[in-house]
Amino acid sequence: MKIALGSDHAGYRLKEHILKHIETSPHSCKDFGVFSEDSVDYPDLAISVTAAVRSGEYDYGILICGTGIGMSIAANKNNGIRAALCGEAYSAKCAREHNDANVLTMGSRVIGPGLALDIVDQFLNTAFAGGRHSNRLQKIEKLETKDLKS
Repeated sequence: MKIALGSDHAGYRLKEHILKHIETSPHSCKDFGVFSEDSVDYPDLAISVTAAVRSGEYDYGILICGTGIGMSIAANKNNGIRAALCGEAYSAKCAREHNDANVLTMGSRVIGPGLALDIVDQFLNTAFAGGRHSNRLQKIEKLETKDLKS
């Protein structure tokens, strides 16, 4: 699998930890930044990572900010992206198995590196179950093309 990885300044250190972990796995990973703890706007990184996933060049994305909330909101503004904010491994498993999530978001200020690696592993090693869950995803995809004001 090909993974697109990005963070804002708050998530930089955790991103570096995750990058090293993925590099020891059978997956390949591209670091979309940031490359320091200098302040940046998290939507810019969300745009880069989600564009890489939407294009099909990367299978999954991982985004990290202080709480994971901002990255999750920004990522989910993009059609075709199903970003899941996960703070423990069970949610990461369900995000993949039930929701076919293609982007994982996490908060560096709310989880530690060990838990983050467990979450990443669960996310990357869980397959989408399909079946009844496919029908639900089709309904979500319809939402992306509707004007909810009408």
